[in-house]
Amino acid sequence: MTQSADQRKPGVGDDATDVLLLFAAMMLRAGATATRTRELSGAMAHRLGLETPAVCLTLDSVTVSVHCRGERLVAMRDVGLPGIDVRRIGELERLANALGPVVAPHRIATQLTEIEARPPQYPGWQMAIAVGLASAGFAFLNGAALPEMATAAIGGGIGQGSRWWLTRRQLPQFSTTALAAISAAGTYVLVAALANHAGFAFSHYAAGFISTVLFLIPGVSLIAGLFDLLEHQTVAALSRLASGALTLFIVASGLSIVVTAAAIELLPRPAPAELTYPLRLSLRAIASFVAGCGFAMLFNSAPRSVVVAGIVALAANSLRLFLIDIGMLMAPAAFIAALSVGIIAILASRRYDAELMAIVTAPVVIMIPGLYAFEMIVLFNQGQMLEAMQSSGAGTFVISALAMGLSVARLAVPWQR
Repeated sequence: MTQSADQRKPGVGDDATDVLLLFAAMMLRAGATATRTRELSGAMAHRLGLETPAVCLTLDSVTVSVHCRGERLVAMRDVGLPGIDVRRIGELERLANALGPVVAPHRIATQLTEIEARPPQYPGWQMAIAVGLASAGFAFLNGAALPEMATAAIGGGIGQGSRWWLTRRQLPQFSTTALAAISAAGTYVLVAALANHAGFAFSHYAAGFISTVLFLIPGVSLIAGLFDLLEHQTVAALSRLASGALTLFIVASGLSIVVTAAAIELLPRPAPAELTYPLRLSLRAIASFVAGCGFAMLFNSAPRSVVVAGIVALAANSLRLFLIDIGMLMAPAAFIAALSVGIIAILASRRYDAELMAIVTAPVVIMIPGLYAFEMIVLFNQGQMLEAMQSSGAGTFVISALAMGLSVARLAVPWQR
């Protein structure tokens, strides 16, 4: 039977359980899937001398039940504010895999404290530049021309700078997201108006406008939630999907405010500029590489992992777009691209000692059809139901295909190093 705190004195089992809770909470807070967190938490429990571990995960709490020296211990811990830090996930994975059979809890606790205390690898201004370049890459992939790409880069950089500044002042997460969306989209409108006044023509205004806020897409939450759902981690999956959906709604609401104030027409979207096909393929590859590197930096990846993630994004997204060009539907093309991302990322992480999550996450996130997701909510808000349902269906099928592609890759090649 489980003993209450007033029936016994704290002992080694309590210390080990606290360390296990801290490890699982750090994994979830850094953006790891519930599936991977449970796997590594089980390995960590055995290294702490805890038997028959059971781990229950939600987006905001961790509950563990273990046996230690004939006692059954049950404990819970809050996770804290979630984020995406693939470097931290990699460090936690290496820690769990490198420990010996049984390790003293205080030793692991010290290492966890050191990992948690490490500052981000990139200062705020570098992150703003990276997001600005990624926004320009998104704009090109969505059919925009050079004026829209340059304006999207400025808007995306300002939006990320605003989010970084507001986060440092500890504003609520959703308020920060909404204000960042408004600042990014508002900057785009303002810069575009000045450019128009100077004589620059914007023929693909909507593509650049929406690309400005694509860095705010909760792509990791949506993909991880669907992945956990496929792995039967239902509670964690639904809470993560709900959080991702709410974030998406908040960003789209901020976008709708700017759309209404500036009287922007999202539809119909004009056809992309005419380019020779070899040139288009080359520019797509460059845009995919830049966007992949930008998101890898946004997720706090190591410099080597940033480059590898960009190369994987170049290959996978170019493959996806080529398959669409030859007539394949978007969802099957996304599935094949995500499958290739998973397999290539596993092999590349082993070859170059790069963070697996960085190589997987950034290329997959840039393939999420954020254009359709934001159009869906904005069009619903404007009462254009048919167009909104079309955007909704396209986005949902593609995101599901991406998650399924990663799941199949995980079955084909084990993710553990």
